[in-house]
Amino acid sequence: MDGRLFINGEWSKADKGSFPVNNPANNDNIGTAADGGKKETQEAIEAAEAALSSWSGLTAAERSAYLKEIHRLMMDRQTELAEMITLEMGKPLHEAKGEVAYAASFLEWYAEEAKRVYGETIPAGSPDKRMMVIHQPVGVVGAITPWNFPQAMVTRKVAPALAAGCSVILKPAEDTPLSAVKFAEICEEAGLPKGVFNLVTGEAASEIGGEFMNNETVRKVTFTGSTEVGKILMEQGADQIKKLSLELGGHAPILVLDDADIEKAVNGTVASKFRNAGQTCVCGNRIYVHDSVYDTFVEKLQEKVATLKVGDGFAEGVAIGPLINEEGYEKVDRHVKDAVDKGAELVTGGEGYEENGAYFYQPTILKNIDSDMVIMEEETFGPIAPVQKITSTEEGIRLANGSPFGLAAYFFTESMSRGMKVAEGLEFGIVGWNDGAPSAAQAPFGGWKQSGIGREGGHQGIDPFLETKYISIGL
Repeated sequence: MDGRLFINGEWSKADKGSFPVNNPANNDNIGTAADGGKKETQEAIEAAEAALSSWSGLTAAERSAYLKEIHRLMMDRQTELAEMITLEMGKPLHEAKGEVAYAASFLEWYAEEAKRVYGETIPAGSPDKRMMVIHQPVGVVGAITPWNFPQAMVTRKVAPALAAGCSVILKPAEDTPLSAVKFAEICEEAGLPKGVFNLVTGEAASEIGGEFMNNETVRKVTFTGSTEVGKILMEQGADQIKKLSLELGGHAPILVLDDADIEKAVNGTVASKFRNAGQTCVCGNRIYVHDSVYDTFVEKLQEKVATLKVGDGFAEGVAIGPLINEEGYEKVDRHVKDAVDKGAELVTGGEGYEENGAYFYQPTILKNIDSDMVIMEEETFGPIAPVQKITSTEEGIRLANGSPFGLAAYFFTESMSRGMKVAEGLEFGIVGWNDGAPSAAQAPFGGWKQSGIGREGGHQGIDPFLETKYISIGL
């Protein structure tokens, strides 16, 4: 597939040419993507600005109809979109199909939320005044998305922006640009007006993102990625007080308390930890298990993990696909070796391999973990489950909160009273209670502390794309 830029409703090449896109499962070339830069980004911003007034001037019902049509087309092409996801970033095909459905759900949700941007009237202090509040679109939006969910991270940003009446320029990850091209094709087929959605792919992320941050026409930037890059964007946006939504790094804990349903806890841990080969910002990275159930949990987790097959995401029965690249592989391997060197015991796994430029790592369980191991301090982004003993609920909460990150946390208990206290005590934006997969289009997604600013999903997800205007009327 040869990807092109999509600017002002037209497909075009980039001045710098194109760059190759390879399959991380075998390093085979699957196509090329246009290598856009500052010039093309400026063109896309101009197109978005020109389209803004007419798009925001549509009724909410009219914008909703476009979003519903994009949703329909995505579901009609679910298999095609899923195959591209698996080709580009390696996740098993069944997971990729689930991602497409999840991605499309944001179009459906915000098609309805577009109709629920309500204003209000305020009691005035005198009879000759009227006071009211309305909401209007923030303006042109720059969206920057990661590689690990190349459809869902696009729609989670684009859908609420379009619903609010904003126009958008998307910069997808350079590892997965062709999935974004597929989405742009669907927007075109849905008849979205020219300039409302624009796509600029490119290897020079800082060049495209830099134009987003420096160009005053772009009123809002929404980004999903590392905390390090998020901090840079905050610095760059300071001069203009650029409005930012940042969904950043995570280091999710899993607490298994002494009254947990162990089967539930194991299934939830596997769902959280090993989805997408552990390459998600909300996957469990630190597992804390009460010592009274520690051995039983580890034994049953080992039985479950032993069934997880590693390989190409297109192969039958594969549950763990490749790591995205060599850098990701080396980080996973470094974390495992550090833990073993410091006394951790390998329960299963602990080895990876390179094959034709592709990198795989066996699903791994480590026990006898201490908090001073690197794997308990840094986000791993790989299929590694380190399990540490705790002796009390209070210790588990203290260890869970002892991180600068606060995106997602999980815990397992059958006690309603204890569960409410744990849920309230965890300093995280998303908490899964007996649930390893809490994400949903209708629920707010985002973190506390250094895990970001703002929320995506839920009715809260449209707010960052709206400005609040207070109007005082003298009669």
